[in-house]
Amino acid sequence: MWAVLDTGILIAALITAETPPDQVYQARRKKRVTLVTSVWQLGEFRRASRYERVKKFLKPTEAGNLVNGLKRHATVLTELPGVDLSRDPHDNPVLAMAITGEAGYLVTGDRRGLLPLKRVGTTRIVTAAEFRKILKNKR
Repeated sequence: MWAVLDTGILIAALITAETPPDQVYQARRKKRVTLVTSVWQLGEFRRASRYERVKKFLKPTEAGNLVNGLKRHATVLTELPGVDLSRDPHDNPVLAMAITGEAGYLVTGDRRGLLPLKRVGTTRIVTAAEFRKILKNKR
């Protein structure tokens, strides 16, 4: 099963252990899901992990370990097509990752921009809690 985790989910996975975002991210280690990311997202994650409101909860080594883990164990897309599918232009690269990577799922907490779309192409857009249930049912 292939999935894109948006940057907010990746940050939440590091900050809050044993929550749906963390459990979804840990599914990668258990080889229950193959993650799709991109050079663009790795850069965005680095930037977001340095925001003051995030930095106080996140150690730089944890952020670096996540980036290195994604580079080694995820499919990393180097180029993304231009898409214009969301009201929020900042969401379009995430949608492009899902489309280009042919991900079955895009996992996000973005209730205003991404979740209302419900689907883009063959990719279902779901919350971390919903994706955790999907993983449990696929055992």
